[in-house]
Amino acid sequence: MKSHLLLLFISMAFSVEFPENEKNPDYWRYQAQDTLKHALSLEKLNKNVAKNLIMFLGDGMGIATVTAARILKGQLQHHPGEETRLEMDKFPHVALAKTYNTNAQVPDSAGTATAYLCGVKANEGTVGVNAAAVRSMCNTTKGNEVTSILRWAKDAGKSVGIVTTTRVNHATPSAAYAHSVDRDWFSDNEMTSEARGQGCKDIALQLIENIPDIEVIMGGGRKYMLPKDTLDIEYPNKTKTNGTRLDGRNLIEEWKTGKQGKRAQYVWNRQQLFGINTATTDYLMGLFEPGDLVYELNRDKLSDPSLQEMVDVAIQMLKKNPKGFFLLVEGGRIDHGHHEGKAKQALHEAVEMDNAISKADTLTSTNDTLTVVTADHSHVFTIGGYTPRGNPIFGLAPMLSDIDKKPFTSILYGNGPGFKMVNGSRENVSTVDIVHDNYLAQSAVPLRQETHGGEDVAIFAKGPMAHLLHGVHEQNYIPHVMAYAACIGLNKDHCEKDALPGKASSPQKAAGSILLSILIVKLLL
Repeated sequence: MKSHLLLLFISMAFSVEFPENEKNPDYWRYQAQDTLKHALSLEKLNKNVAKNLIMFLGDGMGIATVTAARILKGQLQHHPGEETRLEMDKFPHVALAKTYNTNAQVPDSAGTATAYLCGVKANEGTVGVNAAAVRSMCNTTKGNEVTSILRWAKDAGKSVGIVTTTRVNHATPSAAYAHSVDRDWFSDNEMTSEARGQGCKDIALQLIENIPDIEVIMGGGRKYMLPKDTLDIEYPNKTKTNGTRLDGRNLIEEWKTGKQGKRAQYVWNRQQLFGINTATTDYLMGLFEPGDLVYELNRDKLSDPSLQEMVDVAIQMLKKNPKGFFLLVEGGRIDHGHHEGKAKQALHEAVEMDNAISKADTLTSTNDTLTVVTADHSHVFTIGGYTPRGNPIFGLAPMLSDIDKKPFTSILYGNGPGFKMVNGSRENVSTVDIVHDNYLAQSAVPLRQETHGGEDVAIFAKGPMAHLLHGVHEQNYIPHVMAYAACIGLNKDHCEKDALPGKASSPQKAAGSILLSILIVKLLL
C-alpha cells in the first residue's frame, strides 16, 4: 500500500497548477469573444483555385490520439498541456469522416487509403482497386483499378510527392500509385506463386513502373527494392534487412537508369539528403531504412531525417513547378506505436507530424495551397481517470481502482499486448516503469497486436475551398474536394478558362458542371 500511495503522490506532484488568470471569468469571456471574432472573419470564404495540394495523413490518429498529442506537445514545452494548440488545431474548417470499408465495420489502412486518395470506398486489405476486387485474388484486379489524386495531379502537369515514416510501399502510400488486391505484396517475395503466374505485380515494382515520374519519394523500404539476399548498405550484418526480391531486379538502380539525363538523386541517409541542392534536383528518391523508419524517440538525429525535415526538402523541390504540386505526407508510425501498445511512441510520432504540418505552413500560403489533415482510422486508445489539470499524459489516475485496489494509468487500451496478470490479478503498475519509451499500456483484452477503432476521425482543412469539408462525410469525399479545389480529375471542367491558381473560380458554373456530369453518368448506367 505504501508503494501505491507513493506512486500516486509522485504523479500528483508532477501535475501543474492551472494559471491564475483562468480563475477570472473575464479570461474565458474574452477568449470566447476573440474566437467568435475569428469565426466571423471566415464568412468570406476562400474560393480561389488551389495551385498546391497537401494531404497529411496520421495513420491511426483518432481523436483521442489528437487530444493526447496536444497535451504531450504542451507538456514538452513545460505547460500544463490541455490549453496547447496543435498546428492542426489552428485550421479553420473541421469535419468528421466515416471510416468503414465496404466489407468492414472497423477498417484497415488499405481500404481507407483507397477511399481518401482514390475517392472510392473499397474492401479491407486492397489498395487502388474498387470493391469488386477480392483480397489476395489476383484475377479480380484487372478492370477494377481506380486512380488516385496523385495521378490526377500528375496528369494535370503538377509535380507530385510521397513522404512517409513507413516503407514507401506500405498501405497508405501505395494507394497513391498501385493497384493491388493484397496490401502485403510489398515485393514479389510476399506474393503467392499463383498471383505471380497470373501476372500481378508487387507494390514496389508498381512504384517504379506505374507513375515513373513521381518527383519525390521518401520513406523506408529498401529491402523490397533489392534482389533476395542482397546485403543492406546500412546493416550488412543483419539478415532480416537483406533484399527480398525473387525476380533479381534492383529497382533502385532501375529508377536511377530511368532518370539518366534528368536531374535526379538517390539518397539513403540524412547527410546525403541535406547534401542535395533542391534548386537543381528535379527527382529524389530517399530510402532511409530497409523497412519502416525508426520511431522518432529512437531516431539517430545524425543519420536519420525527421518527418519535418523530409517535408521541408519535399516542398522546396515540388514548389518549383509553376503549375503547383500534390504532396502526400504520412505519419505512419503513430499506428505502429498503438498496435504495439506503446502509447509513448505513438504520441511522439503524432507530435512530430504536427511539427511537419507547421513546417509546411511556413513554406506555403493559404491563398493558393489547400492543406488537409486527417486519419485513416482510430485505435482502441483512451485517456481518462479524472486526472487533474496538467497531469503527466503518461502518468497515473489520481485514485486506486475500487475493485482491485491498485493504481492505473490515465492511458489505457481496449485490447492489445499490455494485458498482464500477476498471481491471478491485474499487474500492479507501481512495480514497472510506466514512463519508459516502450512501456506497454494496460489493456482490457489480451492480443498480440492492439486493434483499430471504428469511430469517425477528424478532418482539418485550410486554404482554397476548405469550407467544403464541413460536416460528417464519407471518407472517399475528401479527394473529390481537393480535386475540385485544384480543378483536376473529374472536376477540372468546372473552372473558368481564365481562372488562375490563387484566383477565384465561379461556384455557380462549377455546380452546373457537376450536375451535368452526374446526369450523363446516370444516363449511361
